[in-house]
Amino acid sequence: MEPLELLYEPAGLPTFPLPQELAALYPGTLGFPADCVYANFVETIDGVVALPGIPSSNRVIADASDADLFVMALLRACADAVIVGSHTLLASPKNVWTAEAAFPPAAGELAELRRRLELSERPDVVVITRRPKIESAALGDRLHVRPDVVDAVAELRARGCRRILCEGGPTLFGSVLEAALVDELFLTVSPLFAGRGLPLVGGVEFLPDRRISASIAGVRRHGDHLFLRYAM
Repeated sequence: MEPLELLYEPAGLPTFPLPQELAALYPGTLGFPADCVYANFVETIDGVVALPGIPSSNRVIADASDADLFVMALLRACADAVIVGSHTLLASPKNVWTAEAAFPPAAGELAELRRRLELSERPDVVVITRRPKIESAALGDRLHVRPDVVDAVAELRARGCRRILCEGGPTLFGSVLEAALVDELFLTVSPLFAGRGLPLVGGVEFLPDRRISASIAGVRRHGDHLFLRYAM
C-alpha cells in the first residue's frame, strides 16, 4: 500500500510512538489524550455509512480501500476497548475487532504499537443492546453486553480503559453524540454514491434546536478517498 498523503494537520496534537512502518504509511502524528472516546466510520459521498441487508456493507461503502482498512487497524491498535451496536455485530458475525484482522500485512507492527502503549493483546468488545441475549463465538470472553452506552463507558473507565473506540452503527453514534461522550471522529469519505442506506447519525435530532459541531484536526488523502479527523 502507498502511504497516505498528509494535506493538513494542526500543531500540538498528542503523539504516540508509532513503529517506523506505521509512521511511514500514516504521515503526520497520531495520538490521543487520556480518557478519550473516538469514533471511526467510512461513508459515501452522499453520507451513507451502512446498507441494511448487505453483510459487511462498510467494506462495500469503502470501495475495497486498503487505506481505509489500514486506518481502521491503526485506530484499533490504540484502543483499550471497542464499542459497537448489536446490528453492527450481527452484520459481521466473524469480525473479531482487532487491528491485525483489519490489516494483516502490518500485524507485527500493530502488535508492537499495542506493546508500546502497554495495552492488552486484544481490545475488549462492548455491544450496546437491550436484547436479552447476544453471543459471538468469534469474540469469546472478550465480548461484553451492556444495555446503555453511558453506563458502559463509565464501567470501562472504572476498569482502567482509557481509550475507547466506537465503530457504530449510526444509532449508537447518535447516542454517544447526544450524551457528549465523543472526543474525536475519524471519517473516511469514499468516492462512491449509495443512493440509499443509513446516515452517519441515527435516532436523534439536533438542528435547529441544538448545535453540535467539530473542528478539523487532520486531512489525508489516498487516491480518491479522503481521511478526515475531527475534534469535538
